[in-house]
Amino acid sequence: METDNLQIQIKTFFGLEEVLAAEIKKLGGRNVEIKNRAVNCVGDLGFLYKINYASRTAVKILVPIIEFKAFNEQKFYEKLYRQNWLQYMSVNDSFAIDATVHSERFTHSQFITLKMKDAIVDFFQEKFGKRPSIDTKNPDIKFHLHIDRDWVTISLDSSGDPLFKRGYRREQGEAPLNEVLASGMLQIAGWDGKGNFLDPMCGSGTLLIEAAMIAMDMPAQIFRKKFAFQNWKNYDEDLFKKIKEFRINRIKEFTGKIIGYDIDLKMLNYSKINIEAAEMEDIIQVKKQNFFDSKKELFPLLMVFNPPYDERIAINQEDFYKKIGDTFKNNYPNTLAWLISSDLEAVKKIGLRPSRKVKLYNGKLETRFLQYEMYEGTKKGNKQ
Repeated sequence: METDNLQIQIKTFFGLEEVLAAEIKKLGGRNVEIKNRAVNCVGDLGFLYKINYASRTAVKILVPIIEFKAFNEQKFYEKLYRQNWLQYMSVNDSFAIDATVHSERFTHSQFITLKMKDAIVDFFQEKFGKRPSIDTKNPDIKFHLHIDRDWVTISLDSSGDPLFKRGYRREQGEAPLNEVLASGMLQIAGWDGKGNFLDPMCGSGTLLIEAAMIAMDMPAQIFRKKFAFQNWKNYDEDLFKKIKEFRINRIKEFTGKIIGYDIDLKMLNYSKINIEAAEMEDIIQVKKQNFFDSKKELFPLLMVFNPPYDERIAINQEDFYKKIGDTFKNNYPNTLAWLISSDLEAVKKIGLRPSRKVKLYNGKLETRFLQYEMYEGTKKGNKQ
């Protein structure tokens, strides 16, 4: 496999493509091209290791290895059977296949995945008289199959587990915020670790932890034990070790405050457990506090939060959002606040016009990430 000019596809969530592209450029990716829920680029092996280890908004990092047209299952099987799979794995490696299929010819993704598995297994059976094993939970080598109409792309998955699995989450509530989404929101909101940060409805603490990691320039995957690329034939252990050491040496001290409020003691306990797992107990403070009774204590302040949905606590959405607006206006002058919500009617009750709206998805829920600017004096909320 070519190691200097790897074609790389980096998957992310809808709405975070621009943030990811900026990260890729900063980390040294070339020929950056924004796609839907993905960014394509070119980089060497070191860049591939670095983006896996340090990117905050990447979900999965793929390296395309085989591309061809196929018009039926038999042609698909034959093309794959003729590939030299020894470039990517040995007969003693276990493997797994993820598939994304958008095609009128190949309508059954499980069946076409099975055909790919058969082609790989038959290749090794023919050559060595034995078959590599399938392991969907913890494979040595992970392939990604993508079919768009009749165009087939097979990639090596360099990440393994999705990159939102940071390794610090021990506990979660009913509707936890995905770590990649949380970090993307913070970067859209402009959080760079200068000043102070408040999540007034912090739940299990994901936004707080991601905010601290950004503030300290801590690699997103510092707690991860394993990446799929570590099983590749061309894995360079010394290179990866150097990259990790370099990123860890960049971690800096944070002098501001990162604070979380919640009224639910169980959620506060969850957040403390996760904060401890992330080794952030000296950086992040959480306390039992009703946001609606709170006043601004930190200057300057950025506020970002994910108000609870009905599944977390039973609330009257309209009344709840009106109280958010009243608290903004009365208790948080000269503050920039962002919140994410899927209830696009209820947010109107905030009574302030958002100065920015960004469409994002929290899982399958379509949401808006909304920015509110609170001023004192003449620029009161209703004149936004």
